[in-house]
Amino acid sequence: MNALVPLPVLLPLCVTGLKLAIGPRLHRFQRFISLAVLGAVLVLSGVLMVAADRHGPLSVHLGDFAPPVGITLVADRLAGLMLTVSSAVTLLVLVYSMGQGMADRDDQAPVGVFHPAYLILVAGVSCTFLAGDLVNLYVGFEIMLVASFVLLTIGGTATRIRAGSTYVIISLFSSVLFLVAIAMTYAVAGTVNFAQLAQRLQEVPLGVRTLLEAMLLTVFAIKAAVFPLAAWLPDSYPTAPAPVTAVFAGLLTKVGVYSMLRTQTLLFPGHRLGDLLMLAALASMGVGILGAVAQTDLKRVLSFTLISHIGYMVFGIALAGRTSISGAIVYVAHHITVQTTLFLVAGLIERRDGTTELTRLGGLARAAPLLAVLFFVPAMNLAGIPPLSGFIGKLGLMRAGVADGGGWAWALVAGSAATSLLTLYVMAKVWNLAFWRDAPPGAEEEGVVLESAEDDDTGDDDTDDEEERPTGSGLPVPAGAVVAAGFLGQSITTTKHLPWPMVAATGAAVALGLSYTVLGGPLTTFTQAAATELLARTPYIEAVLGR
Repeated sequence: MNALVPLPVLLPLCVTGLKLAIGPRLHRFQRFISLAVLGAVLVLSGVLMVAADRHGPLSVHLGDFAPPVGITLVADRLAGLMLTVSSAVTLLVLVYSMGQGMADRDDQAPVGVFHPAYLILVAGVSCTFLAGDLVNLYVGFEIMLVASFVLLTIGGTATRIRAGSTYVIISLFSSVLFLVAIAMTYAVAGTVNFAQLAQRLQEVPLGVRTLLEAMLLTVFAIKAAVFPLAAWLPDSYPTAPAPVTAVFAGLLTKVGVYSMLRTQTLLFPGHRLGDLLMLAALASMGVGILGAVAQTDLKRVLSFTLISHIGYMVFGIALAGRTSISGAIVYVAHHITVQTTLFLVAGLIERRDGTTELTRLGGLARAAPLLAVLFFVPAMNLAGIPPLSGFIGKLGLMRAGVADGGGWAWALVAGSAATSLLTLYVMAKVWNLAFWRDAPPGAEEEGVVLESAEDDDTGDDDTDDEEERPTGSGLPVPAGAVVAAGFLGQSITTTKHLPWPMVAATGAAVALGLSYTVLGGPLTTFTQAAATELLARTPYIEAVLGR
């Protein structure tokens, strides 16, 4: 069973080489390969999760080189759950992107870009979840960074290049800081392997250990978009194509949260920076949700709610108890799915009406009732309405805060309740403006040109028979007409009849979010076992070091 651990990383990387060799040719074969490999990764992730639950953490030393020389990959309950959830979400987003036709634009580039970059991103995420040492964790981050910049700038528009450049600059800064932290850790402990560090860091002077903890937390807080290190996110994510924004918002920030959770429990038990983390959690909740209240564009609203709800996860990590860690894990799984779903819905709205600006939308509940349902369910889930999974995660975190009884814990309990209510207000505002009220004059007849891929229900690339109308980006055009965007002459179609793969993938994401509610009991039991394992540390250390 241990031999399966590297496969979620190796499969996407190996298939990426094949797809680069194929290039922009054989579109149907490209789609089949991408779906097959992500389906295989999902199955493997589920198998690893079940095996880790039944038999304890699984580890493998690549090349059979023992620590600290070799690369160690470890799959415990936490890694297995994160792999399974992320694999399911990335598979659904890939189906959505195929419906949108994003990959079909690869014939305009020398080499097919979207599919290889997407698979590299999946490999980087899997590498991060399975990393058994700081260097491999850094490698996972860098793999994601390379793929992320390509995906963020698909289309080559000025807005996307500018937003992508900001993202890369911030990411490179955090990468340099991460390298410095790794070098310092190796200097004081003689290893970067997590299991060995868990033993040796306890002998390091307290001041040095606290400095290392602070540096690693800073790196991961940038990746996770924890306030005040989150200013880059609202301007970077909304400019990307809808599938890219969805997978970034739902998944990539959680990689930072996962890294915080892993290092704080394994390397720095009884950490001294708990109060600082609580302050950051409370600030993230408050600043993020107030920013969401002030926005009028749906994508920016969701970007600010993302920052806000990261605070819940940091809340659980800061308390560092079994109940709080369990609640944080539940909330990470819930938020990956729900946030991704809401951005997919935003993409559907943009595809249908040409904009996500709430002041230009209206009447969608009557005109597109299925779209209204696809938004309403995850919106209520994000707000934490009982008995949905958002409520389960928040309840666990608030119970842990009450049990802690400290001043900061009570402040976070109050902040969590207020943030949940304001999230409900924000979702109600979006519902009222985009779905419930009557459509503004001209909204049913006009859309706004999208800087996106061409819309193709069948997946074919032949649009020669369509009527093309040149226009500048952002100009109103008749709904359903084929238009040429102002950058690179990319043609898209705004349509009232949404491609069925996009709708099906979004519906499946909604169902996945609801499954956490149906399986709330087993999910909570699993996360409690994962929290116990994380806090015990011994099962992880013994699985890696064999003693």
